[in-house]
Amino acid sequence: MQALVLIAHGSRRQASNEEVKQLAARVQQSASDRYPLIKAGFLEIASPSIPEAIEACIESGATTVVVVPYFLAAGRHVAEDIPGIVKPVAEQHPQVTIRISEHIGMSASMTRLILDSASSAFTGATDPGSGQAG
Repeated sequence: MQALVLIAHGSRRQASNEEVKQLAARVQQSASDRYPLIKAGFLEIASPSIPEAIEACIESGATTVVVVPYFLAAGRHVAEDIPGIVKPVAEQHPQVTIRISEHIGMSASMTRLILDSASSAFTGATDPGSGQAG
């Protein structure tokens, strides 16, 4: 069974962490045939941690786990921290294939996503000058 772990930074603002968990649930609804199990995991501050999320997938029967860094740029967290956290978990479970995908910011769909987001400024986004929808 393939599993996917969506990794975000983690926030003191609980609503932000819940947003990531809700995104993981929406992705699972769209891709349950490909990834029957999708979990959110957090680098710091929030839970579950990255190792906890991967372990939960393995305990549920995952034989392959894809870790997707939900980050826009390849800063230290993407380039060093996440691989450094995932490696020991992978070493503890040599029978499980654990791979880290490119971070979200490298997605070929990012250009379209940015343009779609910009378009939303005219279809219900908040006008920062008035506090009212645009």
